[in-house]
Amino acid sequence: MKIAITSYGEDCHAAIDSRFGRADYFLIYDQDKEAWESLPNTQNLEAAHGAGIQAGQAIAKTGASVLITGHVGPKAFKVLEAGKIAMYSIGDMSGSVEDALAAFLEGKLAVIDVPGAMNHGK
Repeated sequence: MKIAITSYGEDCHAAIDSRFGRADYFLIYDQDKEAWESLPNTQNLEAAHGAGIQAGQAIAKTGASVLITGHVGPKAFKVLEAGKIAMYSIGDMSGSVEDALAAFLEGKLAVIDVPGAMNHGK
């Protein structure tokens, strides 16, 4: 299983980013290979609109079946839901991407089953 986590940096020690569409990076953890991959989200950082949709499409292309983030807007939510990507919230958690992964694996993160407010992460 591949798990995508929003991040401020390009390795697993970077701080988690609560934004989805405008996150600096998506870190993809491949459980089968026990390996990390970094995917910069450069194209969406300054996008006038559509950042969440494009980010959702990028996550789907990685083959991830889980997304760990803070907030997912309505349009991104539809894209992720259509891609059968389960979404989990970091809530008010701070720490590293590695911490978020551990919390997910321990079942400590809440499922995101409804979209958040638009432009929350701007």
